[in-house]
Amino acid sequence: MVLIGVPRETKDHEARVGLVPSGVLGLRQAGHRVLIQAGAGEGSSLGDGDYRKAGAEIVQTAAEVWGRAEMVVKVKEPLPDEYRFLRPDLILSTYLHLAPLPKLTQALLDARVNAVAYETIRDDDGSLPLLTPMSEVAGRMSVQIGAHYLETGSGGRGVLLGGVPGVAPAEVVILGGGVVGTNAAKIAVGAGARVTILDRNLDRLRELDDLFRGRLVTLASNPLSVAEAVSRADLVIGAVLIPGASAPRLVTREMVAAMKPGSVIVDVAIDQGGCVETARPTTFSDPVYSVDDVLHYCVTNMPAATPHTSTFALTNATFPYVRLLAEMGLDRAIAASRPLRQGINTYRGRLVHPAVAESQGLACQPLSLA
Repeated sequence: MVLIGVPRETKDHEARVGLVPSGVLGLRQAGHRVLIQAGAGEGSSLGDGDYRKAGAEIVQTAAEVWGRAEMVVKVKEPLPDEYRFLRPDLILSTYLHLAPLPKLTQALLDARVNAVAYETIRDDDGSLPLLTPMSEVAGRMSVQIGAHYLETGSGGRGVLLGGVPGVAPAEVVILGGGVVGTNAAKIAVGAGARVTILDRNLDRLRELDDLFRGRLVTLASNPLSVAEAVSRADLVIGAVLIPGASAPRLVTREMVAAMKPGSVIVDVAIDQGGCVETARPTTFSDPVYSVDDVLHYCVTNMPAATPHTSTFALTNATFPYVRLLAEMGLDRAIAASRPLRQGINTYRGRLVHPAVAESQGLACQPLSLA
């Protein structure tokens, strides 16, 4: 029997929750106990009563959840106020995005927390099954958000994505043809925008060309093609990902300065440091800022704006791994599951994920040796 805890999220406007009632019921039926902090699911339209019916114990404080649980299941990384709850041998399962967060990395190492980062769990085919659903949400939202900030009332240049007969549509440039980029392209193409998507993988560009049947332009990504595409864009969406590592800075400050006044950048890659040189993390309370008359939207937890959809999408993907950890324990689970092994970022005081280590200039000890 494992005691699993789900605290209320503390990140700005983060209304998602790490487990839904059906997940609680599944864990209870397997013989485990679940603590839920009061109000943890309210933002996702899941009340304490729903969790009680599923067999959870409702507790009032985060300190009690963290203090009693052997495994804590969250959505977003612990914030500094939560570092005091970290302790040796605790299993923490959440989206961590450690590459741009050296202080959190050190806190996890100092506390000897066994940290499972959902975003680095990889299937044998190289896909990221736990990051995919949130990337789908963020990609689709990025175009909605960009369209909103292109309105003059929001500070933009007053361009309608799809244009109208006799007036050209907006130019949307998407950097990266992965899950975020593909989902952004679906919405932008559907809205009638003129869409260009850049990626360095030519096979992926061929796939996108087939998928969209010529309704968008595909370009091989290099500094010149990026600069040219960005200079004519009304909306730029950063959708670049190197699993676990800092995102490459594809858009330089000079490229931003060359953009049209009132254009918009939505950097979805901001969780991993951002792919735009002028990007810095923002919050829902203060989501945008301007550099060289270009609006930047860099909220680090974009899917939290649609918490009901996002919570169910993420828990559909994450729950099998939570259940595996609960049923087998950490060491047996990572021995049995190659994807889960790739999700381990810190283990008993050692940094074991090479991409995180490289991003922060730290030593990495292979998990097999740790």
